[in-house]
Amino acid sequence: MKPALILVDIQNDFCPGGALAVPDGDAVVPVANRLLERFPLAVLTQDWHPKGHISFASAFGKEAYSLDLSTNPPSVLWPDHCVAGTHGADFHPLLHTEKAKLIVRKGRSPQLDSYSAFYENDQVTPTGLCGFLRELGADTVIVAGLATDYCVRATAIHAAKLGFSVYVVQDGVRGVEAVPGDVARALDEMRHYGCTIVLESELPL
Repeated sequence: MKPALILVDIQNDFCPGGALAVPDGDAVVPVANRLLERFPLAVLTQDWHPKGHISFASAFGKEAYSLDLSTNPPSVLWPDHCVAGTHGADFHPLLHTEKAKLIVRKGRSPQLDSYSAFYENDQVTPTGLCGFLRELGADTVIVAGLATDYCVRATAIHAAKLGFSVYVVQDGVRGVEAVPGDVARALDEMRHYGCTIVLESELPL
């Protein structure tokens, strides 16, 4: 068994004070740093959007958190966030980024959003992460970061579908919970696809 750590979107805009702050989002940082010490094959993902990105409500002249009904299913339109090169797109300043082996920047195409570390939201355009991990012999991934009900969920499910054993560190994730129950539903869906939800202290690796 060779594990790889994937830390999802631990960026300023997703932490308290950010443009799209996840409640208690910065609480994942100490857990993430301990995991970086344990797992030398570590990947960081980074939302990295151009201005006017298709996921921004402002690009449609709509209110943040409204729905884009042109997609199936309808997708949430977010506040402008993680614009490439801005402070909001930077990693949280206390995250030990120097420990990571790779940074995957996602959501870079103006017309295509990306939640998962493995595929864009069209579900067919790969990021290249799977090949990177396979080339280095990884067969197991440990997932933590932000947000449980969006990018963590998508990353973990894609990893499971690609044949990796997947552990999601429950005390190392936080959710948006735009609709009450979203986090619980996301955890249940990850379990449905074979992911194991564990506390950091329970990781068997």
